[in-house]
Amino acid sequence: MGKKRTETGACELCLREDAEITVHHLTPKEMGGTFLPTANLCIPCHKQIHALYSHVELAARLNTIELLQKDEKIGKYMKWIKKQPSSKLTKARKSNEIKSKGR
Repeated sequence: MGKKRTETGACELCLREDAEITVHHLTPKEMGGTFLPTANLCIPCHKQIHALYSHVELAARLNTIELLQKDEKIGKYMKWIKKQPSSKLTKARKSNEIKSKGR
């Protein structure tokens, strides 16, 4: 596996401009999302999504940007990250729920 490609652009989740972005599969590849829609997310948002939600949860109920933006579990984070400079890279801690599932 090679290094993931990144570009600079706008994050579709937090809407910050000039951020380093990566491609997020809205339905995880492991859940059949290889050829389904993707979104361009900044690295902090991408890491936070995977720290908070399991692949099963993402595939079942959070498979669009709109659904992610409306979910209260990520709401506080969204409010905070929008105030941060787009160059800021943050650490994401896995939720206890994700830790207990061993993912």
